[in-house]
Amino acid sequence: MRAVVSYADPSPSLLRYRFERLWLKPSIRQLVRLWLPLFVAVLVIFSASNNDGLREFFQTKSTQMYEAMAARPELQVTQVIFPGVSDDLQQQILTVTGLELPVSSLKLDVAALKLAVETLDAVETAQVRVLGGGSLEILTVERDPVVVWRDGDVLRLIDTEGRRVADIARRSARVDLPLIVGLGAELEVGEAMNLMRVADPISDRVRGLVRIGERRWNLVLDRGQTIMLPEFGAVSALRRVMALHQAEDLLSRDILSVDMRNTDRPILRLTDEAISELRRLRTEVRGEDA
Repeated sequence: MRAVVSYADPSPSLLRYRFERLWLKPSIRQLVRLWLPLFVAVLVIFSASNNDGLREFFQTKSTQMYEAMAARPELQVTQVIFPGVSDDLQQQILTVTGLELPVSSLKLDVAALKLAVETLDAVETAQVRVLGGGSLEILTVERDPVVVWRDGDVLRLIDTEGRRVADIARRSARVDLPLIVGLGAELEVGEAMNLMRVADPISDRVRGLVRIGERRWNLVLDRGQTIMLPEFGAVSALRRVMALHQAEDLLSRDILSVDMRNTDRPILRLTDEAISELRRLRTEVRGEDA
């Protein structure tokens, strides 16, 4: 007699069949794979945030992990390098940034350091970056002074934009730069430089430019001579004076000032000696005519 062998029914159960049909729907798969884990994560975070002990535990652990990572030797910054930066500016940068070495690169706020360096008058732009080997590199573009501005009793170096670069103790420290004086003079550096270029043929006689009433310039020469320039068209007026000087040696004569404020009527003011000599000559001429 043959034994009866029972075989399992290969067809799925009704419950399994319904689950497999349900799994074919994209919305169900997205719910299980994305939204359900996200809901669980939010639920855990919410529970932890309302549990003071658990929240403090996580904060302590995260702080400990951060401090351990920051203390790693390969992340320590031990030196600051300043390619092409003057010694004086290097000291100013160290002072304004308050850097204390060694420090972890994880604790360095490079953006804040950059802003701090750019607050210095002598710095136009700055770049700060952490290099390998424990080095912090600070690159700067320094402002280039073009004039010396006498601001009251203080001598300031000014760039083309009228920005202060530094102060100097005495004029002799930068005799290579022209001198401008007066309230508002630093706001018209561009025009001052143009006037200096026009006056270049007599640069050895130029003592400086004085801003008058925040409106116009006086060009001051040696021997007490002054060229009084108009509020508008100062460069053109000075060119006329320079042309007269080259043609007739005007500024070598006994002239106290050349008034070009009214360009249609230039006025020459003679020195007292020249006036006395002119009167003497007139008296002699009248005597001969008599």
